[in-house]
Amino acid sequence: MTEKEKAAAGFLYDANYDEALAVERAKCKDLCFLYNACMPSETEKQQEIIHKILGKIKGNICITAPFWCDYGYNISVGENFYTNHDVVILDGAKVTFGDNVFIAPGCCFSTAGHALDVEQRNAGLEIAFPITVGNNVWIGANVTVLPGVTIGDDTVIGAGSVVNRDIPSGVIAAGNPCRVIRKITEKDKDKYKSIL
Repeated sequence: MTEKEKAAAGFLYDANYDEALAVERAKCKDLCFLYNACMPSETEKQQEIIHKILGKIKGNICITAPFWCDYGYNISVGENFYTNHDVVILDGAKVTFGDNVFIAPGCCFSTAGHALDVEQRNAGLEIAFPITVGNNVWIGANVTVLPGVTIGDDTVIGAGSVVNRDIPSGVIAAGNPCRVIRKITEKDKDKYKSIL
C-alpha cells in the first residue's frame, strides 16, 4: 500500500518523507505560485491555472489570491464557489464544497493532523480525514476547519471559529470550539435594511 493509499484509507501515513507525495505537493505549490502571481485583471489566466490545480470544479467560481493547497486534486468545489484572500486548504484527504459556498479571508481547511505519539510524529507520520461543506454555507473570516468535519447546508460559521466537530444544517455556529448558537429563521430576513 502506497503512502497516498494509506492516507485515503484514513491510516497514519508518511506525509513528510515520501518522495512521491513530495513531488505531487511541489507540482501543486508551483501552480499555486503561478496563480498567486497573476495580476487581478488576468481572470482568464487565473481560471486556466485553477482548473489545473483543483480536482473538480462545477460551474463558475472565484478564488481570490493568494490561495494555497497541498495537492489540489483532492478538492471539489460547487457552483458559485467564492473565497476571499488568504485561504489555505490542506487536502491530504478529500475536501468537498457544495454550491454557493462563501469563504471570508484568512480561513484554513485542514484535513491533516500529526500523530500524537512523539516517535510517530518525529517519523513524519500524519493522518488525513475528509472535510465536507454543504450548500449555501457562509464561513466568516479567520475560521479554521479541522480534519473529519462536516458542515451542513444553509449554515453560517462565525468569524474566528475553530470547527472541530460536525455542525448541522440551518444554524449559526461560532466560537472556539465552534458550537451551535441558534437556528436560522425567517426572522433573519429582516436583520439588515434593504431597498429591494
